[in-house]
Amino acid sequence: MKKDLSIAFIGAGNMAGSLIGGLIADGCNPSRLAVSDVDGEKSRLMHERYGIGSRPTNLAAAEAADVIVIAVKPQAVAGVARELSRVAGADKKLWLSIAAGIRTHSLETWLGGGAAVVRAMPNTPALVQSGATVLYANPRVTAAQRGAAESILRAVGLTLWIDDEALMDAVTALSGSGPAYFFLIMEALEQAGERLGLPPQMARVLAVQTAFGAGKMALESTDSGPAELRSRVTSPGGTTERAITVLEQGDLRALFQRALVAARDRSLELSRLLGESDG
Repeated sequence: MKKDLSIAFIGAGNMAGSLIGGLIADGCNPSRLAVSDVDGEKSRLMHERYGIGSRPTNLAAAEAADVIVIAVKPQAVAGVARELSRVAGADKKLWLSIAAGIRTHSLETWLGGGAAVVRAMPNTPALVQSGATVLYANPRVTAAQRGAAESILRAVGLTLWIDDEALMDAVTALSGSGPAYFFLIMEALEQAGERLGLPPQMARVLAVQTAFGAGKMALESTDSGPAELRSRVTSPGGTTERAITVLEQGDLRALFQRALVAARDRSLELSRLLGESDG
């Protein structure tokens, strides 16, 4: 990303704060960053914490920026975008939306048409710089703007691109909602450990650390996928094999398939509702 690009964050919530912190840690000059929020206190706190600019209005923030990050709640995007439509066509600005469920067509329409829009789907581990974000760019986004969008999200974790926006609903089901699935698994392991007699705090630490270690092994294994890694730790006739057999008999894979289909379908429903609610 060009170091002289100015970036405005519309919305001063947790995800915006994570991106700002990640960018600064990655070497971005705080003077190139600005934030605005309907809650002026949030903007002030962001200014004090990171030394970035705090703008009195969304319009003031967007007017001076090369990249505008839409980081408000999905229900507020239509109103914010219409407010900013007067500067959307003023020059070649990039509009980067991290609002869940808002399709690029809807955002383009609210901005008045002709805008360069990137839609991003980060997940909550971005709050600890360990996120997974998938991005989609509309045809008006230049190669340089794609690079800028990727650099912003890469400051808080891994980034991947898709060419078909329809896949974003599957992304939402897998990685967007995914952290909750792993939290549920950790919760279940913790409770099972307690029922086997482990002290509650020990059961929690073991469940969380084991999840962290397994994830780290999967990320750092360049030549093996999860199936191979699972096979390596599942000795024939051993304790792990006995446990895996129980999980397979419970049709765990089919359960996850149904869960992701349900999440994907709900993502589709919400996208339609958000696109039409203020349409």
